Amino acid sequence: QVQLVESGGGLVQPGGSLRLSCATTGIHVTMYNMGWYRQAPGKQRGMVATITSGGSTTYADSVKGRFTISRDNTKNTMYLQMNGLKPEDTAVYYCNAGRSGSGGSSWNYWGQGTQVTVSS
Repeated sequence: QVQLVESGGGLVQPGGSLRLSCATTGIHVTMYNMGWYRQAPGKQRGMVATITSGGSTTYADSVKGRFTISRDNTKNTMYLQMNGLKPEDTAVYYCNAGRSGSGGSSWNYWGQGTQVTVSS
């Protein structure tokens, strides 16, 4: 029932831009904390940007000023606008949605990822 599907990745030259989308089904994005994570070769998966259910955002230091996370509550879709891309941004980007319920319950969902390659 719950599904997160990333799209928008691809090959881009350094300094270029990409807009990633995370289309969701089975959830309301207003009820979840969401974020973009990435995993590059030889590195652990790390947080890129997050947006809380209330709309507050945070960014990894490495992407501040270049990336912007947003969502469309009506479409239940989250976005990541990536500008000024660098080769070190090359990674598989994953969409995440999570929430905590009563009694210690939690829900955490991941998309399958979309490849972003920054290369000349």
